[in-house]
Amino acid sequence: MKDKKALLDRLTTLCTATGVSGAEENIADVCAELFSVYGEVGKTPLGSVFCKVGRYDPAKKTLMLNAHIDEIGLIVTHITDDGFLKVSKCGGTDTRVLPASKVTIYGREKLYGIITSVPPHLQSDSSKAASLDDLYVDTGLSGERAKALISRGDRVLIENEPLAMGSLITSKALDDRACVLTILEVLDMLSGKDNKYNIEVLLSTGEEVGSQGARTGAFTLDADFALILDVTFGRVHGESAEEYFTVGGGAAIGISPVLDRRLSGDLIGAAKAAGIPYQTEVMGGRTGTDADAVSVSKGGIPCCTVSVPIRYMHTPVEAVSPDDITNTAALVAEFCERGLF
Repeated sequence: MKDKKALLDRLTTLCTATGVSGAEENIADVCAELFSVYGEVGKTPLGSVFCKVGRYDPAKKTLMLNAHIDEIGLIVTHITDDGFLKVSKCGGTDTRVLPASKVTIYGREKLYGIITSVPPHLQSDSSKAASLDDLYVDTGLSGERAKALISRGDRVLIENEPLAMGSLITSKALDDRACVLTILEVLDMLSGKDNKYNIEVLLSTGEEVGSQGARTGAFTLDADFALILDVTFGRVHGESAEEYFTVGGGAAIGISPVLDRRLSGDLIGAAKAAGIPYQTEVMGGRTGTDADAVSVSKGGIPCCTVSVPIRYMHTPVEAVSPDDITNTAALVAEFCERGLF
């Protein structure tokens, strides 16, 4: 288990890598390098990264640990003759935070822009958030120069490096790089131990736009069951305890008709036995994570979600507790050592 600075350093490596859905090459390369010390690393045709950890034992079941590597962002749909860009959401970007934001444009070279906003003095109605249809990206370039450097389909990001914020860490892309870091922590905790399972890691692309990377990656690997690590909604103040979870309160273990109840129970049992803090996340149907795709891959793969609470999801200032990362990793490692399933 690492101290907060070491976690922040590792998280900075992950979160500063670019990887908007459909353009995950940079973060995929970073992950391939980070996981290469744990076992055989490869990539699927859709760009997901996988790692077969350690030596395979045919007498053991195989557990897949999954987190997605794509992040939300924007995609260029049109370039005006005066150098402004029209953009569309790439994933579930919270459009309320866009006006007046500084963005990075990944065109033929790295460029910067500002998302347009109307000065408050000129707003006729300030009670409603601006529609994405009414926003443009100001590149500061002439139309001719913008069209020479930028193409339709290029990705646009609001950049924000990880920073310590009191007891929390804030950054873009904590959804789901915080869980990529959690899996790295799990593998460190299990290093040199006799685990009850073979472990395969799938770092999937495209979760924010349909889970294509997880659906196809599960076919590439040969897991008997899977734990899907993603983020969930962290409580700020005043929200319902049924829909939001305590940041710093440990992993939220999923319970849902599409998840395997035995896995949920085994994870809860492992947490109780080891004194690891946890919460339960009860869902009436689909989970909104890669578990929905993985569970119906091949002949069916039993899954459970293990989620890290974060605040301000799908914004550039998501916030996570380092304690939740380490406690979630400890829970998964305990499950692997106990061999409950």
